[in-house]
Amino acid sequence: MANTNALFDLTGKRALITGSSQGIGFALAKGMAEAGAAIVLNGRDTAKLASAAAELRALGHMIEELAFDATDHDAVRTAVDAFEASSGAIDILVNNAGMQHRTELEDFPADAFERLLQTNVASVFHVGQAVARHMIGRKAGKIINIASVQTALARPGIAPYTATKGAVGNLTKGMATDWAKHGLQCNSIAPGYFDTPLNAALVADPEFSAWLEKRTPAGRWGNVDELVGAAVFLSSAASSFVNGHVLYVDGGITASL
Repeated sequence: MANTNALFDLTGKRALITGSSQGIGFALAKGMAEAGAAIVLNGRDTAKLASAAAELRALGHMIEELAFDATDHDAVRTAVDAFEASSGAIDILVNNAGMQHRTELEDFPADAFERLLQTNVASVFHVGQAVARHMIGRKAGKIINIASVQTALARPGIAPYTATKGAVGNLTKGMATDWAKHGLQCNSIAPGYFDTPLNAALVADPEFSAWLEKRTPAGRWGNVDELVGAAVFLSSAASSFVNGHVLYVDGGITASL
């Protein structure tokens, strides 16, 4: 029988987390580092990236920085290939980069819709493919895509965002279907409503917060640290036969009417 602690130990593994200079990505970087992983922070803003890296290094964690635009296929491929050649294997990928835009559907700007598609869906494809090419050669790897409660549910004013997160859920299933035979486990974490920069406008709205607390069985907003356990599980040996799964971490909101 496997040692339980060893099942969740990420020591000796390296994790690339996109969009990890703040919010959920930063929380996952910190939590996975505490589980033993070396972390590769990613973002487009090099100053924010350097600040996030310094904060984690001050805690004693092994942190590297890899700046690239996750929506640029060629830039992603070049950055990932160069990193693998110079620094070594990326064992875990967390596709976290994402954005939101809130407007009624009949007035939703076409350019905003395109940005959502590129940031929330295309980036998962670009980075996932670039990293998976190396994982396939090693016959091992973990890919975690950050989906959303909107992978399963819709609410007014964010229909295109809902479409992108539905796509992330199905792309995750497609990754598992194509790459499980190569030893990869590809899964998603679908957060409910968490207090993050992406949700700042909603957190600041007393009416919305009151509605959310009534709508969510747990009766509150989520704390980003509460996503770490799911990420460590899906990154570790504990999830060796979990593939194509969307894990909702949402306080029960998808379970109830």
